[in-house]
Amino acid sequence: MGNMIEKLLSLLKNKEIILYLVFGVLTTIVNMISYKVLIDLFNIYYLILNIFAWFISVVFAYVTNKIWVFESKNMKIYLEFGLFMGGRIFSGVVDNGLMYLFISILGFNVYIIGLSVAKLITQVFVVILNYVLSKDVVFK
Repeated sequence: MGNMIEKLLSLLKNKEIILYLVFGVLTTIVNMISYKVLIDLFNIYYLILNIFAWFISVVFAYVTNKIWVFESKNMKIYLEFGLFMGGRIFSGVVDNGLMYLFISILGFNVYIIGLSVAKLITQVFVVILNYVLSKDVVFK
């Protein structure tokens, strides 16, 4: 019986990770499309536009993480959303720091299919960081 419970828990964890990855990819797509649309529409410093793209994707991520990934029943939405935003602000700083490093310092301004390779690389780091923060801090 104990072995069966362990297998069930393992499946649930795998389901959570799979859902997080699916919605993490969708969040990344929302972030990148937002960034691309903003950069095409406005002639503003890229880091400012990156912050707007980040905010749009954070709202999307909160809703999907709360409802489908971690199935949070926490009724203290303001507290939960505050923790979520705090974690995302931290990862947003990391995102902007990496963008600055890749583009302004390393000159890594290569585009593939209209998307910045620097942006793609930073999003891998951000997705991993956000999972850890969401799992261990926000939706625990």
